[in-house]
Amino acid sequence: MNASIPFRQPPGVAEAAGSVSEGTNRRVVLGTDRPMRLDCGVELANFTVAYSTFGTLNADRSNAVMVCHALTGDHFVTDYHPVSGKPGWWSMLVGPGRPIDTDRYFVICSNVIGGCMGSIGPAETDPATGKPYGLGFPVITIADMVRAQKLLVDHLGIDKLFCVVGGSMGGMQVLQWAVSYPEHVFAALPIATAARHSAQNIAFHEVGRQAIMADPDWCGGDYLNQGVRPHRGLAVARMAAHITYLSEAALHRKFGRNLQNRQAVTYGFDADFQVESYLRHQGITFVDRFDANSYLYITRAMDYFDLAAEHGGVLANAFRYKDGPTPVRFCLTSFSSDWLFPTTESRAVVHALNAVAANVSFVEVATDKGHDAFLLDEPQFHQVVRGFLDGCAEHRGLTRRRAATA
Repeated sequence: MNASIPFRQPPGVAEAAGSVSEGTNRRVVLGTDRPMRLDCGVELANFTVAYSTFGTLNADRSNAVMVCHALTGDHFVTDYHPVSGKPGWWSMLVGPGRPIDTDRYFVICSNVIGGCMGSIGPAETDPATGKPYGLGFPVITIADMVRAQKLLVDHLGIDKLFCVVGGSMGGMQVLQWAVSYPEHVFAALPIATAARHSAQNIAFHEVGRQAIMADPDWCGGDYLNQGVRPHRGLAVARMAAHITYLSEAALHRKFGRNLQNRQAVTYGFDADFQVESYLRHQGITFVDRFDANSYLYITRAMDYFDLAAEHGGVLANAFRYKDGPTPVRFCLTSFSSDWLFPTTESRAVVHALNAVAANVSFVEVATDKGHDAFLLDEPQFHQVVRGFLDGCAEHRGLTRRRAATA
């Protein structure tokens, strides 16, 4: 398949099967020997996945950490983003000496399938038509995303990941990894997430999708062939979603009811308040780096996520392994002011793990920053990540690269 990279990315480095690569913005063609079957029944063959790696894979390939990104994230986890020019979305957490220490771990982060930064998705070219897939792209699930990541890990010659870590939708992927491939994951760190998407969250996603589809430039999903893009609908979708990532306390502290560059309200519908201007900015900048159809597909994947449903409606069953508990070590983290994925959702996973006597710890970080706390400077959270990984590394026998070479 001749997969094109949409938007303004620098070209990635294509590679042959069987090599272990280090670097940013790489691409690999997977499903070459055998197609990957999606939950919807469609088979993907010869499909592209974009990814980045950081650090060095050790001799016995036991120090690999898979970082799973959230809904609007990508594989530019710590290096500068090629479109926005901003530091990677987890640059505070991933790097030399940081909680996910690239002096110790080999970090992998891939753009999920369905995304728009180099992995196969609705903006990529359908080889059958020579045009972008659009709505012809098959519906994907969180499990499909993880299947593609497993093929990538296999391609890199790694049998067992030291840890899988991610927040929000990334946390869903972490849970799916632990359930689908327990023998290939030593530790799991799901952050600000849930074992299934709530009705409220599905409702918010539907608002965003309807905003996109109501934009006349969406053209029934065929906008790339029509030379337009539904910028207005996608911006509104982003604005509505962004509210759920924050808390009232965080919004009040930052904006209150302050007016935007004026002394009095205008009695009109311009952006009178600073918070309105902020949301409009979020929407405008988002459309520069994201594809509207990818937003539809990825939100749908989150809506369909329900680990218990896949295991007889009993979440604990998802964590049983060969008549015993899952061998994966878990640490779940939530944030006290997160109303998108509240602490009760993480506790439900902890209770299910406890029910099968699994190895699990849980931390609720007290913060007023809302759901986005996992992306922000939150020292207690960073300490939790570092402490859990350090403890698991001791059990795994991993030494720091600097210490090992001293």
